[in-house]
Amino acid sequence: MDFPYELLINAVISGLLLGGFYAAVTVGVSISFGILDIVNIAHPAFIILGSYIAYIVNQTFGLDPILTCVLVLPVFYALGAAVYQVYYVSFEKRGQDALRGLAFFFGLLFVTEVLLILVFGVDYRYVQAAYIDQTLHFSFVDLPYRMLVPCVISLVMLGGLQLYLSRTFTGRAIMAVSQDQLALQLMAADPVRIKRIAFAISIATTAMAGAFLIVIQPVEPSVGREYIGRVFAICVLGGLQSLPGTVIAAMLLGIVESITATFYGPSWAPAVSFGFLLLTLAFRPAGLLGR
Repeated sequence: MDFPYELLINAVISGLLLGGFYAAVTVGVSISFGILDIVNIAHPAFIILGSYIAYIVNQTFGLDPILTCVLVLPVFYALGAAVYQVYYVSFEKRGQDALRGLAFFFGLLFVTEVLLILVFGVDYRYVQAAYIDQTLHFSFVDLPYRMLVPCVISLVMLGGLQLYLSRTFTGRAIMAVSQDQLALQLMAADPVRIKRIAFAISIATTAMAGAFLIVIQPVEPSVGREYIGRVFAICVLGGLQSLPGTVIAAMLLGIVESITATFYGPSWAPAVSFGFLLLTLAFRPAGLLGR
């Protein structure tokens, strides 16, 4: 029996598209956890919030879900700044340990989820857009637009973020804030302000990730829990403080999951992907592009 090369190629391409989505879901954690050392376990809750905002606007006005979340980016940025301010005053300023801060984000996760359940119930919600049911065909390769569009926009978003972090003063200050706050102060940069900006950016990215999620699949309030372990795994695998590493790790994990689901069934995909993570970290503890 001949090996199904066409099936394998399609699985790899599907994995790359899935990896692009995973990168968008993880980039906020790469900033908050990888750069700021803030374990924002509520990150998936903000993603689901973005999904529901896209759903409401899509159902009410028929606006494209991704465009909707582009428009609400400033709102999510302000929300992230407010959440960090509460976290800073309640924990960082008082020198509280990280465990209490983790409890704060756990509480935020469950409060957000309960509020969404009270408002929308537990039924799955979906959006409508002209491209969602369309597929681009190249010979035997199929590229569903519901995966292709989020992947492309995700990579553009991450490329813009990488340029911002590497080419601007504020971006370089964000990269340095967890390493040497005294040096930042000597350069007339307020570490608290820099952290607030960085955390606000991390939350702003969840708006886009939420739009991508509801384009790819229907959502309900608790679906974000599926991504808690995955986003931190990708962040660690890519190497803390490395957005390119996040993209590479997300792509690799997407490919591993897609190939496993194609040839062995979707139930094996999470186990194999996390096994791949453990195996990689055994030989490369700092992650793929970690320092």
